Amino acid sequence: MTYNLAIPAQLMAALGPDLVLMVGAMGLMLYAAWRPESAEHQRRVGFASITVILTTAAAVIWYASSGATASPGVIAVDGFRWACDLIFLAGAAATILLGIESNPRDRVLSAESHVLILFATAGMMILAASRDLMIVFLGVEMMSIAVYVLAGINRSSVRSAEGALKYFLLGAFSTAFLLYGIALIYGATGTTSIPDIGARIVTYSLVHHSMLLIGVGLLLVGFAFKVAAVPFHMWAPDVYEGAPTPITAYMAAVVKAAAFAMFFRVWLESFNLLDGAWLAPIWWVAAATMVVGNVVALSQRNVKRMLAYSSIVHGGYLLVAVASGTSLGSAAFLFYAVAYTLATFGAFAVVSSVSKPGTYATAISDYDGLWTTRPWLAIGFSVCLLALLGFPIFGGAGFFAKWYVLQAAITSPRDLVPLSVVLVLTSVVSAGYYLHLVRVMFMRARPDDAVEPAALAPLTRAVLVSCVGLILLLGVFPNRLAMWARSNALVTSTHPPTAAPPIAP
Repeated sequence: MTYNLAIPAQLMAALGPDLVLMVGAMGLMLYAAWRPESAEHQRRVGFASITVILTTAAAVIWYASSGATASPGVIAVDGFRWACDLIFLAGAAATILLGIESNPRDRVLSAESHVLILFATAGMMILAASRDLMIVFLGVEMMSIAVYVLAGINRSSVRSAEGALKYFLLGAFSTAFLLYGIALIYGATGTTSIPDIGARIVTYSLVHHSMLLIGVGLLLVGFAFKVAAVPFHMWAPDVYEGAPTPITAYMAAVVKAAAFAMFFRVWLESFNLLDGAWLAPIWWVAAATMVVGNVVALSQRNVKRMLAYSSIVHGGYLLVAVASGTSLGSAAFLFYAVAYTLATFGAFAVVSSVSKPGTYATAISDYDGLWTTRPWLAIGFSVCLLALLGFPIFGGAGFFAKWYVLQAAITSPRDLVPLSVVLVLTSVVSAGYYLHLVRVMFMRARPDDAVEPAALAPLTRAVLVSCVGLILLLGVFPNRLAMWARSNALVTSTHPPTAAPPIAP
């Protein structure tokens, strides 16, 4: 079926899965506010939210399997959108499952926390579908406002309030860059349609238009903040540390995936012809993100802050795929997003279970000798850490995720070999903190006064086992996931890119 997006009814039909999620979220918002806060009420709302997510996922799969397409318009109806939607929904479901059990322990009894995850995910789905910069802005705001509240949802925690305030202030500042960039791009091209921008750059020879180039620069700053790229990353460690652990996992994996989905669609469909304007900045931002993130992570003694800098580093790796400017780069992103989401949620499931009730700060020393008291927990955490490292075999899908990013960079028509070398070298550096945590769990003695971690709750155990199992399975049989990623990759512009000056490391 082909939707005519000029007809409002068909435009609404093309937004079917998004509307299912939004309507379900609004209904649950009323239900969540209907009763006083309690552990049982937030549990009921959590399971109802899972039902809404599963219904939305079924709608996404139906649309994807039907081969639906659409006429040119403000939204995309393509495989890339549906693939991103499934990643977002899977991450949202894992977040809610972890939150159902960890929220009461951490004194977060607001049932609205699960509903806010649904609203944030709806904003992400809008981002994945956007083919107009104004729709991009609406999706960003819908996602960001919900995540600002989620970061500070624990009203009894000073760190949570501090992180949420920093996130809100810096987020508002970055949104101004994004909006000014959109305004200047509209002023230069006369349109906010993402495909039309690329066409008008060619038609009217706007490659060197100063207003357009400034607008692209401001847009890049706004996007770099959303993916926590250096030097726009300073909010991430404090926010990740202060937020409830399931929300930290959601921000590290799902919010980052949504930001990159937006990044890929805008850059590949609009600005793929402006190598001279954006390739050099992205090259240097990617290199700085990989280097700074890894070096600072080496000095961390708090697990959540270490994983925060790890998340920043992985953003740098994905920027390499963006810099490739090819369909293979977007396919590598889809594969990477799946592997990274699994590893992140598996890791934070362990962090959530080891953390003391009422606190989110977990020192690395708390994991001393974990192997002797909770061997399966230590093994599961190690698999997730090795996946984040990109270690072959035991790291499962994490190894192939980095391999496909490198493949996209090396085969790109742009000269990205030096940036690929930076990626490999910084991956070696990252072994310093990933393997240190593994060593702590297996090679240090458990202190006599250490508090033994409680046994994993059923839902948390289900999330951890699922993540670890899929990481190992996809590490042995990656072809199906790789073929799925390639078949749903974005199609880049057929126009040849403009000449760009060589970039030296």
